[in-house]
Amino acid sequence: MNIPKHVAIILDGNGRWAKKKHMPRNYGHVQGAKTVEQICEDADSLGIKYLTVYAFSTENWNRPENEVNALMTLLRNYLKDCIKRSNKNNMRVRVIGEKSRLNDDIRNKIDELEEATKNNTGLNFTIAINYGSRNEITRAVKGIAKDVAQGKIDADSIDEAMISERLDTKGIPDPDLLIRTSGEERLSNFLLWQLGYTEFYFTDVLWPDFNKKELEKAIEKYNSRERRFGGV
Repeated sequence: MNIPKHVAIILDGNGRWAKKKHMPRNYGHVQGAKTVEQICEDADSLGIKYLTVYAFSTENWNRPENEVNALMTLLRNYLKDCIKRSNKNNMRVRVIGEKSRLNDDIRNKIDELEEATKNNTGLNFTIAINYGSRNEITRAVKGIAKDVAQGKIDADSIDEAMISERLDTKGIPDPDLLIRTSGEERLSNFLLWQLGYTEFYFTDVLWPDFNKKELEKAIEKYNSRERRFGGV
């Protein structure tokens, strides 16, 4: 098969998965985190070079406080042993999103993780935390506008490449394939700029049940598409 270089995934269905098992939503998030770890290994074994997952959006703060707190605790626990696991698997980890709203201890752990794995040459794993694409683009535009106002750049020199360089995903190629689990078929403010020519794959499988076989199904579907990028 033609393996996509970059796969992005909107992780959806943790809460519904837990409800089906008569368990609290947070139980689903814990299982979902374990699925993320396994899919990283599966993606690497299949030859995928970049994997980006949507873990927590700028809108997720609107969820019940106890669920948000549980998600932050889960994130802390994940980051705690992520350096050891990532270096063992030769995986580079980056975090995108507006980190200013995260607590200091989480931001420090993210900085430590990115620094410790920056020279790894295996899977490039990106986690979107407190991420919203409109927020990302707004921050990029503000930065460009500031530089124009200060005379650092000329407005006529602004092009797509410059904007891409100002986004959180700088240095990461645009996704070839986007997967969304749980039957929902929307982008939910995820990588709006980067997904311009990405192939979309939607599945009813809830995220904690997503596995290597399901990933292979998505790639098979990707292989049935003809990507022309606006050409003939």
